[in-house]
Amino acid sequence: MRFVIGIVLVGFSVLGGFAAMGGSLHVLWQPFEALIIIGSAAGAYVIANSMAVLKDTVATLRNLLRGRRNGRSEYLDLISLIYTVLRVAKSKGMMSLEKDIDNPRESALFVQFPSVLRHERSLRFLCDYLRLISLGLDKGHELEALMDEEIATLARELNQVPKALGGLAEGLPALGIVAAVLGVIKAMGSISEPPEVLGRMIGGALIGTFLGVLLSYGLVGPLANAARQRREAELNLFICIKAGLVAYLNACPPQICAEYARKVLFADVQPSFDDVENATSVAALGKSRDERQAAA
Repeated sequence: MRFVIGIVLVGFSVLGGFAAMGGSLHVLWQPFEALIIIGSAAGAYVIANSMAVLKDTVATLRNLLRGRRNGRSEYLDLISLIYTVLRVAKSKGMMSLEKDIDNPRESALFVQFPSVLRHERSLRFLCDYLRLISLGLDKGHELEALMDEEIATLARELNQVPKALGGLAEGLPALGIVAAVLGVIKAMGSISEPPEVLGRMIGGALIGTFLGVLLSYGLVGPLANAARQRREAELNLFICIKAGLVAYLNACPPQICAEYARKVLFADVQPSFDDVENATSVAALGKSRDERQAAA
């Protein structure tokens, strides 16, 4: 919702200010200038990026406009799952979790945490490293080094869309100039027209520069920055898992592992110590998410 509000504020400020100074809004209606800029920008974006990035761009923009993001309750679920898994591993051994790790969506342990199951990539990340631990990887520094390598790769992958949108934002002013130059060329072809007609044509041509700059700094650039922030927050899911599992291999009890996982989260989504303690206490009894939230 806040992205829609921001877009409305930008449009109202620009168009409202122009109208308030006596400008005529119908002069700004130049569909062919918009076609040149938006069409060439879309074409350049297709040329510059892989199909995977194009699909991810659509999904990213859709999620941004919907305002979908991981909140405090999702991170609390993740920490509770880490605690529950490590508690079972501590008491019964990691091999007792083999079926749960292989089929988390059918595991009575994992299905208590539906928000974790919805995030396929982080779920696979967690299960892969639990499987490695069960296979005998018991040196914390080795696991941490491998996790750091994978998280670095994930960071590069998650940054592809924000980087691509940032490049598009940088190119839009230049495409606006292209549209403006074409408009001026058209106006020069009608140099014999009366001054008022020629003035309207040149004014229409300058709309290209205006539109390119507005789209760059008023829309695409902010969207690129919002996507970057969202992806950095998403990366914290993996860092949270890493902190908990490395603490486990360093012989920390499950409650301390949960605290390690909590401390790496951003302040706006970080549950309090009491929230985690209450949620993990309820999770240890195998209660539902609603009951855990009530306890928190």
